[in-house]
Amino acid sequence: MMKKKTAALMVAALASASAFAQSDEDLAKQLSNPVAALISAPLQFNYDSNIGPARDGDKYYVNVQPVIPFHLNADWNLISRTILPMASQHDVVPGAGSQTGLGDTLQSFFFSPQKPGPGGLIWGVGPALLVPTATDNLLGGGKWGAGPTAVLLWQNHGWTYGALANHVWSFAGDGNRPGVSSTFIQPFLNYTTADAWTFGLNTESSYDWERHRWSTPINGTVSKLLKIGGQPVSIGAGVRYWAASPDSGPHGWGARMIVTFLFPEGKPQH
Repeated sequence: MMKKKTAALMVAALASASAFAQSDEDLAKQLSNPVAALISAPLQFNYDSNIGPARDGDKYYVNVQPVIPFHLNADWNLISRTILPMASQHDVVPGAGSQTGLGDTLQSFFFSPQKPGPGGLIWGVGPALLVPTATDNLLGGGKWGAGPTAVLLWQNHGWTYGALANHVWSFAGDGNRPGVSSTFIQPFLNYTTADAWTFGLNTESSYDWERHRWSTPINGTVSKLLKIGGQPVSIGAGVRYWAASPDSGPHGWGARMIVTFLFPEGKPQH
């Protein structure tokens, strides 16, 4: 009798564990959702060239982009998304030589419902904060800034499509530096296969209202979710083309590689 009860408990435990387990496909789909309740640590490596008036500059930079969800109550999550760039650039500004160090940090918070809304709509809204963490004047704007941010998307049959946007105005910082008034718009389209490959297309367009100019790179990426020693990791790469850029910005083609560590057992923080 005791053996039967033990066997029954083991079966129940295994069933419970499988109920909470997430497939590679599910995890890959969550990575396509900016407000998914999933702890992740993306490292986004980028390269751009043909920078500056003479088109002889280039720039390497890594965006450290941790995502941490906080469980507020039975209906709402708060999603923290941070972008901290680390850059090395050469001949971007005529006569300035090379610069290496941190750029300015963008910290966003999204209040998002735990469950999709009508028609499967997933959304989040909240504040964005620009923090002048740059270690060199040519790597950042030297300004504190703030503004609203929002994201909306749908997911069905492997597809994820939607857009993320924010607008940041400067309100403090170095009085000798130009003010900041910038709109960022990122429409995206991703497709995730049953074996956890994700094919993505997006733009990361920004409009500088102070100088009245667009910067619009178009990015195409391919990524695969893997397990390395039991740790879920997404590895991806892609290319981009600068459809619009100011004279001082990048031109032509660039490259991107992304390594993302996922922590699916980490529950939203209280």
